[in-house]
Amino acid sequence: MAAEPPPPPLEPVVLPVFREEGFGDKFVRKTRENPLVPLGCLCTVGVLTYGLINFKRGDTRKSQLMMRARILAQGFTFAALLGGMAAAAVKSRK
Repeated sequence: MAAEPPPPPLEPVVLPVFREEGFGDKFVRKTRENPLVPLGCLCTVGVLTYGLINFKRGDTRKSQLMMRARILAQGFTFAALLGGMAAAAVKSRK
């Protein structure tokens, strides 16, 4: 029985190099992936600020209207977030 020669050595596998992603880079990347979420957040903050200004001025009618609009803006932001997550899940399956 002759001894078989050992198998040839494996070629080294080159691993990809990833750079550290900073806060600004990640924010820009996430905004490009789902631009409606930051837009919804800005709308929510704007409506909330305007409602608080009207509350301080004593215009309760407009203040209540803005608080209701804030709820709608938050709902839009949440729906955009869920839509973006669903789109990313469908995209990752393909």
